Amino acid sequence: MVFKVTNLIVTLIQGLSLGSIYALIALGYTMVYGIAKMLNFAHGDVIMVGAYMIYTTVALGKCPSILGIVISIIFSALLGIIIEFLAYKPLRRAPSLSVLITAIGVSYFLQNLALLIFKSDPKSIPTLFNLPPLHIGDKITVSGETLFTLGITVVLMIALTLFINKTKLGKAMRAVSEDKDAAMLMGINVNRTISITFAIGSALAAFASLCYGMSYTYIKPTTGSMPGIKAFTAAVFGGIGSVPGAMLGGIMLGVIEKLSMAYISTQFTDAIVFGVLILVLVIKPTGLLGKKINEKV
Repeated sequence: MVFKVTNLIVTLIQGLSLGSIYALIALGYTMVYGIAKMLNFAHGDVIMVGAYMIYTTVALGKCPSILGIVISIIFSALLGIIIEFLAYKPLRRAPSLSVLITAIGVSYFLQNLALLIFKSDPKSIPTLFNLPPLHIGDKITVSGETLFTLGITVVLMIALTLFINKTKLGKAMRAVSEDKDAAMLMGINVNRTISITFAIGSALAAFASLCYGMSYTYIKPTTGSMPGIKAFTAAVFGGIGSVPGAMLGGIMLGVIEKLSMAYISTQFTDAIVFGVLILVLVIKPTGLLGKKINEKV
């Protein structure tokens, strides 16, 4: 009995760690959608780019870990701005289907560019930090990477919430989210605000690539695809557009995935995850923490 309880606790901890990575990615999704009303499906591939930047600077360039991480975050933020300027800004007034197709095109472009530069064989991310594990009793050990991932996710979510609610730029983002034209009439630079939103979302993706690399160590050009899809699922699950919803959705998705792998079947894990999403959306279409928005016609 004690062994079963221990296994359950370990599985839940693993789920929290995986869910934290999903939450970090989902925060980027929910920011861009909540403010720019765009679904940036290339967001998952920014994670891959961020991970390759860490590999290039730390493993190949022999830079200190902190410097490699900072370069990865700055590069990812700049990449987000470039993607928004070249791919999404011309489609600001276009139908949502056009934006969706463009996002898929950008995703494949980034994957194939990484394939040309780094080839298809997986690359190993070096150990960035030596983090001591936490021992709970005699049978439960929580890895330092898991604690780091959980901690950085909570800190970033709190910081992002305070930024959006308390700062002048955050208030501008909320105004743009409500009505772009009205925000422009009030003197808000809508283009700059949306660009900054993409930069912050992409920087969050770089943090996710850091946590992913610490937990899974190997990366390849398609590394960001499935985490990106699942993080989008988490954002919808929690209520896309809601920062706490993205956090809650990511954590719950990670826990459900690990529990289904441990107690049901690894083959049906993805089916169970997406099945839970469908069930939630049938019961509450706006997601767990999402709010119904009434649009004027």
